[in-house]
Amino acid sequence: MTATEEGSSPGRRPRQRKQVLLRLDPSVYDALARWASDELRSANAQIEFLLRRALAETGRLPGEAGPLPRRGRPPRAPRPPEGPQTP
Repeated sequence: MTATEEGSSPGRRPRQRKQVLLRLDPSVYDALARWASDELRSANAQIEFLLRRALAETGRLPGEAGPLPRRGRPPRAPRPPEGPQTP
């Protein structure tokens, strides 16, 4: 992960992501996990997504909060066309 993905400027050391323990009712967690799966996110990423959205909607999202880190496999590079090349 690069420094800009963590929300700090280039050349600066990336901030460590904060780890928290969260206790949820099992049925709430199950519903959250199903929702996350529907949107191709982990339960943890879904929780962060929802918290950020709620903070933004209420005007409480700090300006220094960087974008959500991109998760998953990086996009494929385009393949060059196959076949004979004409000059």
